[in-house]
Amino acid sequence: MQTTMKGAYFPGNSTVILKDVPIPQPAYGQVLVKMKACTICGTDIRAAYREHTGKGAEAYQNKIAGHEPCGVVVEEGPGIRRFHKDSRVIVYHISGCGVCHHCRMGAMISCSSTALRAAYGWQRDGGMADYILCDEKDLVELPPNLSYTDGAQVACGFGTVYEAFEKIGVSTNDAVLVTGLGPVGLGALMLAKAMGARKLIGVEINDERIALAKKLGLLHEAFKPGPDTVAQIKAVTGGYGVERALDASANDEARQIAIRATRQSGKITFVGEGNTVHFNPSPDIIHDEKTIVGSWVTSIWRMEDLVDRLVNWNLHPEVLVTHRFPLAKVDEAYALMASGKCGKVAVCWEEELK
Repeated sequence: MQTTMKGAYFPGNSTVILKDVPIPQPAYGQVLVKMKACTICGTDIRAAYREHTGKGAEAYQNKIAGHEPCGVVVEEGPGIRRFHKDSRVIVYHISGCGVCHHCRMGAMISCSSTALRAAYGWQRDGGMADYILCDEKDLVELPPNLSYTDGAQVACGFGTVYEAFEKIGVSTNDAVLVTGLGPVGLGALMLAKAMGARKLIGVEINDERIALAKKLGLLHEAFKPGPDTVAQIKAVTGGYGVERALDASANDEARQIAIRATRQSGKITFVGEGNTVHFNPSPDIIHDEKTIVGSWVTSIWRMEDLVDRLVNWNLHPEVLVTHRFPLAKVDEAYALMASGKCGKVAVCWEEELK
């Protein structure tokens, strides 16, 4: 077996560089995973690719990039109990201490140990390399019905949206509004449709993203943000507004639309990171008794639940991938994702590089 591999790093000036690094060896409770697909998240672009602006949980510490990894176990360390050689796995992208309250709830994203919490691709090496070293406790089984590119999206984007929708509830009674139709917003529409939402409405300024959503059959109505957008949404929902709304844009105006286009007693969830929002508490929230819910990534048990549902729904997140690149062209992959002129972008190996 070779002893070195290529790994991608962020210098912090909207570039990616490849370095030759040693292939790691698994210790107790760890496995070595051969990478098959690693998709690119908008958080990487915002907080690490352009500049190293992330703080705390988003602090990039000069590690191999990529926090949406999926691959196959090729080597086991001692003490492995479930995921053995040839296991197909998704990596839950935050490794926690394992014993704090949040970790025991499966929400390692909120691990309270500042010394032990480390996110793959941020504080420990991630998936933009030929191999990734993983703690067994951070793995989720990838069923044979799903591709590795399907699994890579579960690792962050789809898991994030599923968690948010489970918190606010989506059913056949609901018209669902999604503001911001980047990869996370498109994933939200896919899941809302699978959950039976009766009407899917999107708000997006980018014509290419609206066109992709329509091509995939994920929209009944699409609007661009503007002074009449809330009235337009209410007009196509019987004058009431939507029952459920999700903001994936992190844009002030779009968040206002999500709040004001939601009907009385409706629920809104924010998953888009950063920026701010301005609204009037009494008319926008209190008088109509609306609920705003924040949701940050997902728990590992919900990731496993989502994987099962994707199989049952015959739903494949990889349809949102518009571009695939080999690791050798990882700089082109990040540049395209940063441009916004695409759907989801994936770096792939072998059979996933279609």
